[in-house]
Amino acid sequence: MRVLLTSFAHTTHFQPLVPLAWALRAAGHEVRVASQPALTDVITGSGLIAVAVGRDHEIAAVRERMAGEPRLNHPATVFPTSLTEPLTWEHALGIDTLAVPYYYALVNNDSMIDDLVAFARAWQPDLVLWEPTTYAGAIAARVCGAAHARLMWSPDVVGDARVRFLDLLARQPAEHREDPLAEWLTWTLRRFGSTFDEEVVTGQWTIDPTPPSLRPPTGLPTLGMRYVPYNGPSVVPPWLHEPPARPRICLTLGISAREGLGPDRVSVPELVEAIATLDVEVVATLDATQRARLPAVPANVRVEEFVPLQVLLPSCAAVIHHNGAGTYATAMSYGVPQIIVPDIWDGVYKAKAIAELGAGVHVDSAELTVDVIRKACLRALEPEMKEAARRLREEMLREPSPAELVGELVRLADEHARTRTPG
Repeated sequence: MRVLLTSFAHTTHFQPLVPLAWALRAAGHEVRVASQPALTDVITGSGLIAVAVGRDHEIAAVRERMAGEPRLNHPATVFPTSLTEPLTWEHALGIDTLAVPYYYALVNNDSMIDDLVAFARAWQPDLVLWEPTTYAGAIAARVCGAAHARLMWSPDVVGDARVRFLDLLARQPAEHREDPLAEWLTWTLRRFGSTFDEEVVTGQWTIDPTPPSLRPPTGLPTLGMRYVPYNGPSVVPPWLHEPPARPRICLTLGISAREGLGPDRVSVPELVEAIATLDVEVVATLDATQRARLPAVPANVRVEEFVPLQVLLPSCAAVIHHNGAGTYATAMSYGVPQIIVPDIWDGVYKAKAIAELGAGVHVDSAELTVDVIRKACLRALEPEMKEAARRLREEMLREPSPAELVGELVRLADEHARTRTPG
């Protein structure tokens, strides 16, 4: 079987695809990974074969021109699962009206779509797996007649938002039934002589590494898969060979949002100070800019530019982070309690959900203070929270591994192949 995986050029959206790509390759299937040129070295560094398509996206540059800075918490990435009030039609339409031109169409630019379709037509994949906002993958699959599925890297807030949008859309008078996402995908597919339906938005099925208890109830066909951490080429630092003498807490702001706490929230020095006053060992992964803000590094704090979380977190008693997808899922996979200060994407939803299970602490960024962080760390070190995190890890381990899922993917691709035609 030929399998094409695709993600727009963003490392944290690509890395969760790697374990399943490895599993498919190890099972003897042909695998290619397509993205914009900026991601080529990251793909080949994972041991996979890259296909460079189109021009690099310019989403950060566009947002900087709009807002004066490349804001990650753009209004177009506020999902209904993170709202505290009921979703209205005006709000849902407003989100999509922003998301299509300022996110989806930017990361799936025309040149990427054109080149990906051309490659798919030439290579003829049997199955296309695409990260949930790389609609270029669904378009290419539709045009060449391949089976296709979304491969999630976080809870399916995108699918949930679409289900809610369509429910509200159906209640509107005919003259007010606007659907920006469907319109964009319709005219894009028309360029290739193809037609639109909802499979282009949600895939023919979804592969989700999120534990079942944390998945939004979308009602979409979904295959569970065990999350397997992948942090890129990594080396275990020698200091990790020895177990910590005191409880170890990891502080990380992630790859996507090094400045995630923002100027109107607690500063990095205050955050480090809050944890360092406890009887713990702290490992803070900070870049050079963040480290320069520290007037001094406390004796019980180790500052590192990068440590692969899959080797660091097993030694940790807790982790404090901005709720990046990789950090969140890796912490769950090792049963580590989490202190979450959500900042982007589905952050509030995930922070509240894991707090409700007792496996973490949700800290509202608007209420963030040194004292709040200190108390949250103490709660995370309590035995009850460790036990809840362990139960969540066990739930993840009950899901099939990527290797165990390969046979089902072959069956589904074959099932769809019997009825599909290009376009």
